Amino acid sequence: MTRATLYGWGRTTPSIAEVVTPANDADVAAQLAASSEVIARGLGRSYGDAAQLSGGVVLNNRELGGIGPIGEDGVVTVGAGVSIDELLSLSIPQGWFVPVTPGTRQVTIAGAVAADVHGKNHHVDGSFANHVLEMRLVTPSGTSTVSPTEDPQLFWATVGGMGLTGVVTTVTLRMLAIETDQVLVDTERYGDLDGVMAAMASGDADYRYSVAWVDCMTRGAHMGRAILTRGVHASRGDVESPTLKGPKAPRLFVPFDAPSGLLNPLTIKVFNEVWFRSAPRHEVREPQKLSTFFHPLDGVRDWNRLYGRRGFVQYQFCVPDAAGDTVVRAIERLSHSGVPSFLAVLKRFGPANQGLLSFPMPGWTLALDLPVGPSKLPGVLDDLDEMVLAAGGRIYFAKDARLSPEKVRSMYPGLGAFLEVKNRVDPEHRLTSDLARRLQLTGR
Repeated sequence: MTRATLYGWGRTTPSIAEVVTPANDADVAAQLAASSEVIARGLGRSYGDAAQLSGGVVLNNRELGGIGPIGEDGVVTVGAGVSIDELLSLSIPQGWFVPVTPGTRQVTIAGAVAADVHGKNHHVDGSFANHVLEMRLVTPSGTSTVSPTEDPQLFWATVGGMGLTGVVTTVTLRMLAIETDQVLVDTERYGDLDGVMAAMASGDADYRYSVAWVDCMTRGAHMGRAILTRGVHASRGDVESPTLKGPKAPRLFVPFDAPSGLLNPLTIKVFNEVWFRSAPRHEVREPQKLSTFFHPLDGVRDWNRLYGRRGFVQYQFCVPDAAGDTVVRAIERLSHSGVPSFLAVLKRFGPANQGLLSFPMPGWTLALDLPVGPSKLPGVLDDLDEMVLAAGGRIYFAKDARLSPEKVRSMYPGLGAFLEVKNRVDPEHRLTSDLARRLQLTGR
């Protein structure tokens, strides 16, 4: 057991806990029995305080490893502490890709379950849990295998449940067959937000993957100008030299914290201008490596240090299709406030699954990276909360660092059912986290 200071990827809310590294189900069960408050943690890529527990015990899951053989049907059983990067290093050379990936490979499989991660293909394939066949779960009440048909209430409470129902130790999922390690990408530049949203609403169904980078610093007629990239997996006949190579280790790294204020309205405006102008106006079927298309930031280790010692907030919300104007008003609020957003990503969501606390709903999702520091930032985020709440939307727990508990029940109507399941498997409320305490997610 080691005492350590832990924080999320945004580096805004550190806390101190005792860290234990279990090696198997029995070790996990013993820690759950011995600890009054405990939470599991993978690679710490939640942006806020989801995998922290001030004064409690944090279970590092990285020793819960192992990758089984991938069957002819793509089914594989993976240890909870295996990262998506490690799985892809093994699976891509065999012709298999993860069915859903977030914007980084540096997420453990159990972390992907806990946050029910989504990617650029939610409008086609849904979120990560849609492809999980079963998982091994250690709770304070015992160890069991759960699936959509075996204790489905516990299964759907666990996916998206941020580790609050138990500790996942293995996951069995179905991978996606691929013929090459490349994606054929179409790129379009749009001069305003209305244009790119109309294109996504009408054309995303023709692509497996779709994402738009949005400039939140422009105003007037060009507010929300965007670069839309959409793609499909390349078959062997689509590229000159088909290969199946796993991801490479990052070649670049950020060796120290950038000076505070480096990412300010002026520097971000300059970056956005260069980024927008460097993108092609219209390009069709450009071959890109899987890592380039899905995980560009993984090419730079410790890139979060660019935000300086104060860190940054990633704010992600989703709203129903009928409330697409909320996206417009949110970007308008940002652009007029002068609060800089270094990265804004817009995607479409398809149908939701049955996860009681799973984030996606049919409609739109916008993710914003916002440096901590501007005095207007807290007020702007409070205004965005109200917009999202009024639109019937919600905030993503895996990105959150500052939401108030009063808004959670309205945003997540499945919370009551979630708490019923949690009380069944964790009657003494041993499983908790800084996030759960802040948002009152444990029923205490």
